[in-house]
Amino acid sequence: MIKGLRRILFFRLEVWELLLVTALGVAIYFGLRERADPPQSASEMAYFRSSYGPTHNTEREEEWFIRDFFKGRRDGVFLDVGANHYKLYNKTYYLETEQGWSGIAIEPQREFAAGYSAFRPRTKFFQLFVSDRSNETARLYVLKNGPMVASADKDFVSKFGTPDEVREVPTVSLNDLLDKEGIRHVDFVSMDIELHEPYALKGFDIERFKPDMVCVEALLPVRQQILDYFASHRYVIVGRYMWVDLENLYFKPLDVE
Repeated sequence: MIKGLRRILFFRLEVWELLLVTALGVAIYFGLRERADPPQSASEMAYFRSSYGPTHNTEREEEWFIRDFFKGRRDGVFLDVGANHYKLYNKTYYLETEQGWSGIAIEPQREFAAGYSAFRPRTKFFQLFVSDRSNETARLYVLKNGPMVASADKDFVSKFGTPDEVREVPTVSLNDLLDKEGIRHVDFVSMDIELHEPYALKGFDIERFKPDMVCVEALLPVRQQILDYFASHRYVIVGRYMWVDLENLYFKPLDVE
């Protein structure tokens, strides 16, 4: 009789545990859906649009968040990794042209050099491939009709079309380049290099250059590596921009308000 009661009790407990796990799973599922398209994002984006919009030079609204973070700071220093076009979809164009910043732009595609020379006098352009080591050679897969997409990852580029060309580009680490240019501190770092971000970060002594803000494209295949890097160096995500930008992550030092 006692054994029978135990079996019934255990069965009921197992059923309740299963129901609880299922309920939690459903809650997590809908929570993730809400996180992917949170209802508050529209109202939060409305604030940034009214404060900094309606236009922007960046691909999406990144420029608004950068402006919001620096609050009109002038004469800063930026590091633009994967800079691409001097203006279109560019995260540092506004800082230079409207707030007097200067800095370094690094982009492996030579086609963009002329634009920086002509229209970005406060920016020094380097046609290099940023990695964890300097003086090596990287293979860059390029789409002639899609210059915004170029990567050392052939599979990534192939999602947008068959690569038209494979180029060999010299590599550089950020530490080596910044040291060569005599730069000891940067205020803002933008990094968008199509899945190669973890390698670039390995060659960047963030605790020495101590940027106040870093904006990194964090696509799913490399997102955890990026999060681990910043956590290990006591940088935290700026929560203010989490709901309104689901492609980039924004980091600041833990000990800075």
